[in-house]
Amino acid sequence: MAVGTLLIAGSAAAQTVTRRADSPLKAPSYSTDTNQYGQTVSVIPLSSESQDGFLVFQNKAANYRIWFDVRVQTDGAVFWGATKGADKIGNGASIRRARFAIKGQFRKDWYGELDMDLADGVVELKDAYMRFDGIRNMQLQVGNFKENFSISRNTTSRYLQFIERPMAVAFAPSRHLGIQAKFEVPVLWAAVGYFLQPVDGAETRANIEDNNKDFGNSTGYSLTGKVVVRPLYEMNDASLHIGLAASYRTPKADLSPKNYGSVRISSRNATIINRKKYLDTGYIPDVNFEMMFTAELAGHYKGLRWEAAYLRDDVHINEHITDSPTKHFWGVYAQAGVLLFGGRQNYDAGGAKYTRITPGRDWGDVELCARYDRLDLDSQGISGGAANGWTVGVNYWVNSNIKMMLNYQYVKNNKYANGNGKLNIGLNAEGEPTTNPEEVSGDKSGVGYNMLACRFEINF
Repeated sequence: MAVGTLLIAGSAAAQTVTRRADSPLKAPSYSTDTNQYGQTVSVIPLSSESQDGFLVFQNKAANYRIWFDVRVQTDGAVFWGATKGADKIGNGASIRRARFAIKGQFRKDWYGELDMDLADGVVELKDAYMRFDGIRNMQLQVGNFKENFSISRNTTSRYLQFIERPMAVAFAPSRHLGIQAKFEVPVLWAAVGYFLQPVDGAETRANIEDNNKDFGNSTGYSLTGKVVVRPLYEMNDASLHIGLAASYRTPKADLSPKNYGSVRISSRNATIINRKKYLDTGYIPDVNFEMMFTAELAGHYKGLRWEAAYLRDDVHINEHITDSPTKHFWGVYAQAGVLLFGGRQNYDAGGAKYTRITPGRDWGDVELCARYDRLDLDSQGISGGAANGWTVGVNYWVNSNIKMMLNYQYVKNNKYANGNGKLNIGLNAEGEPTTNPEEVSGDKSGVGYNMLACRFEINF
């Protein structure tokens, strides 16, 4: 019964946990008992309550909380109108995410979570960290979590305006093992962190162990910092987010030993259902370090929300090994969405990102969205391809727990977007499919296609 009544909360509850008033907490009342090890321990009575549609398990003083966070996203997609000569794109469906997390707040200043994904029938670790909030205006965090670089990458998937993030965030760093300090005052938000290897599966772990054990290769590291200015911090109905971020990165040991010291950037365009990676640099060898930059502008007014960013990745090659110049890759996107029935967009000031909407009706709300994005992986002898994407979408927010999404997208790749030589990109002079960009020309160069995708999502 204890497990059966253990309560569940979504990330909205998590935000409530992390942004508390400074008023002193009540002293908990407790008794004593003997645990399974024969030790005398304190016993604090716990109660449950609903917080914004989610159940929370906590003591009366609200200085101890624990909850589960479950997210299931089921996707489907169909494709048509592909360029003549291109490889067929298979329609299909997939469990995009099946996330299970345990989150907890302990006393006033400590928070921790363990988050796993079961989408492919294999347990994949996501967030696993602890955080200390006991320093005024600061947070200290250690474990496996997302680097604070891109607002799109750091916005949780349950609050994205589109089924997938823009192509432009392909090289934006995600989760890595590290330590981070975050500073926040009403108008200014800043974070800086030191990160090591990713923790994302058995293959990555095996590569890291092989690199270290057999070859003495270091795991590599990154230094990532971000500053955000929020001049409309005090307004409930509006926000303005102006962000700048940079990341210095040495090659990680998560690749096989034969590819150690390499960097690879790739993107699937639009949906995980399309397993073809048209944009793919392949392994770029002899990398000394990467320097990543982003500038982003976002905001909202009542039911309207917009977001735009420019991202750049400069890959610096070891000059003593090769005279190949630095590779410059970049991406850009702009998107907006509006709630049609009086709902309100919400900005998470503590995380410097956007969060769940407030529906305008008892039955929920509907959001219309549009986006343009571009990713360019062609630079200085690297022909990874480039692509433009145009997307429109409609989101039906039923309530805090249920969301439905429908996206239409047209993607146009250039003639170098051949999956690092693996995919046909058009017809040659003889009318035969070819992967060679030099054999196609004009309007026959590069793969273009249409996609219609949907998502059904439940959070509890």
